[in-house]
Amino acid sequence: MPPVHPGEILHEDFLKPMGISQYRLAKAISVPPRRINEIVKGRRSVTGDTALRLGRFFDMDAQFWINAQAYYELETARDALGRRLDTEVSPRAA
Repeated sequence: MPPVHPGEILHEDFLKPMGISQYRLAKAISVPPRRINEIVKGRRSVTGDTALRLGRFFDMDAQFWINAQAYYELETARDALGRRLDTEVSPRAA
């Protein structure tokens, strides 16, 4: 199962249930609408700036968005690297 991009979380768990359009969110958090659209489509990462704005708007910890982005990136890298990690990198001997 592929990792979930934070944009999908934003769309499915926040915007849709709350009836908020991407445009309305962008205007409410003072960012270009394109930024929100690209995040929702999984084409753009959630930056610290955006995480802080989303956190304030949704009255939640901005760390949620940073963690979601970091998890997505780590799992995407893990999927891409696959078994090569075991063959290319050995743990440091104690």
